[in-house]
Amino acid sequence: MTPGLDVALLLGAAVLLVAVGAVRLSTRLGVPSLLVYLALGVAIGEGGLGIRFDDVDLTRALGFCALIVIIAEGGLTARWSTLRPVLGLASALSTVGVVVSIVVVGVAVHLLLGLDWRLALLYGAVLSSTDAAAVFATLRRLRLPPRLVATLEAESGMNDAPVVLLVVLLSHEGWAHPWWYEVGLVCYELGVGAAVGVGAGVAGAWALRRAALPSAGLYPIATVGITVLAYAAGAVLHASGFLAVYVAGVLLGNARLSHRQAILGFADGLAWLAQIGLFVLLGLLASPGRLDAAVLPAVVAGLALVLLARPLSVAVSALPFRVGLREQAFLSWAGLRGAVPIVLATIPLSERVPGAERLFDVVFVLVVIFTLVQAGALGPFARWLRVTAPTEAAEIHVETAPLERMRADLLQVEVPPGSRLAGVHVDELRLPPGASVTLVLRDGVGFVPAPDTRLKTGDSLLIVATAGVRDAAERRLRAVSRRGRLARWFGEHGDEVPG
Repeated sequence: MTPGLDVALLLGAAVLLVAVGAVRLSTRLGVPSLLVYLALGVAIGEGGLGIRFDDVDLTRALGFCALIVIIAEGGLTARWSTLRPVLGLASALSTVGVVVSIVVVGVAVHLLLGLDWRLALLYGAVLSSTDAAAVFATLRRLRLPPRLVATLEAESGMNDAPVVLLVVLLSHEGWAHPWWYEVGLVCYELGVGAAVGVGAGVAGAWALRRAALPSAGLYPIATVGITVLAYAAGAVLHASGFLAVYVAGVLLGNARLSHRQAILGFADGLAWLAQIGLFVLLGLLASPGRLDAAVLPAVVAGLALVLLARPLSVAVSALPFRVGLREQAFLSWAGLRGAVPIVLATIPLSERVPGAERLFDVVFVLVVIFTLVQAGALGPFARWLRVTAPTEAAEIHVETAPLERMRADLLQVEVPPGSRLAGVHVDELRLPPGASVTLVLRDGVGFVPAPDTRLKTGDSLLIVATAGVRDAAERRLRAVSRRGRLARWFGEHGDEVPG
């Protein structure tokens, strides 16, 4: 091996291990891990160890590759039963909401920062996309209603597609075609991208169910390969590859595939690696000496985004749907930005758009400031709005062959103060056949419950539920947590109440 490669491997392995260890530290401190990764990149860059990196085209290419993996993991872990009821709202946020956000931010920065209209709209377009990695990592630590979580996750997985198209269009000098042609082009790319995703997902699931691969480790590789194939096929057809990836991931993740837990574990590991590499690379690309001048424009653009553009885009998108004001307020605050806007900012930078360098710096600073503020306040804000759901079951991913053969999931349910689960006997839960309470953790001690075991506040329940009855089990638990053992007599069936 050459000495240069040895040094690169040494540095890369050290950064990777530090980044992995930083996840635990960031969780304890309540700081989003993406900020730690960005800081690592800045630390080894020209302002720290002195490594100079300014290859924008390479960053753009690697950034797109990382986003493919991150979005694929989001699709694979999305449950169709939870996603289906919010698909309309998520689609509206990803299309109508994006347009509203671009216009509002564009007008605001044009008036307040004196930018020309093209650059102002580029600011709006780059900042209009929520970040899948930031949303997945933050929301899955909180106990929230499935409706809200599914809406935000679906939006973050779907809105990259139209935003990338709009940023590319705005990055080109002038309009080569009439406006109606450009609108039709966007519709074509989204429609064909979705169709490619459906085709890849259905065909891939069919092939994986019938394949007799010689090693279990090949199934996760093949699954991720299908999602990447969906992106490539969409791109070759001049359609939205990102939408194709997400759709294919959702179909594969909800298909009855062999070694499902291994597939999800492999995709989760790849997504973490992609996040670490992407954020470190973006931090390495940033020039600390230029960031001071970007703080004021970043604050102005960020306030316009958080206080005006995001709430208005949520309000307009939610008009045809039953979404309450508290839920709208949470959706507005939880539109987290992360690596995606920074990656999108490399598009006009690589196209040599005038003012693109300042745009990149502003977006970088904005992401750091507002991710720290928004993500840190998300839990308290949800509790203040009373949109938390502490009794919701959370899925625990474990590698267990019996669960794999049973096609079952392991769920964890807490009994918080005020829950009507407290005082209910285990047999009074009346879970559907195929779901059972296997362990109760009380005061740090675990035991196998008997049918007459009475649940207490503070208990933690582990429930094994087969795939076919999981939704019914969750509805029953939700109903009992609201109205107690006689929930059905009160007309409570555990369905989420929208709005």
